[in-house]
Amino acid sequence: MSRPKKAASLRYRPERDGAPRVTAAGRGRVAERILETARAAGVPVQEDPALAEILASLEPGDEIPPDTYRAVAEILAFLYRVDRDLDRR
Repeated sequence: MSRPKKAASLRYRPERDGAPRVTAAGRGRVAERILETARAAGVPVQEDPALAEILASLEPGDEIPPDTYRAVAEILAFLYRVDRDLDRR
């Protein structure tokens, strides 16, 4: 039997937030809905099961924990590159 999928969405506003904040998080059907919503909106999805495990346990509005900063920074860098590449098209 496979483990339930986990997912989270984040928002980072450097001018307002000390760290990225969780906007949605969950397991199972909630995680599937988060992913469906992101894909439907054209938001790139980055899969990292270990990070998803941590973030899915947080509540919306929570800042990400310091031990996840590096992993989240790598995802943000990926998203900035994707956004930049789309702008060049």
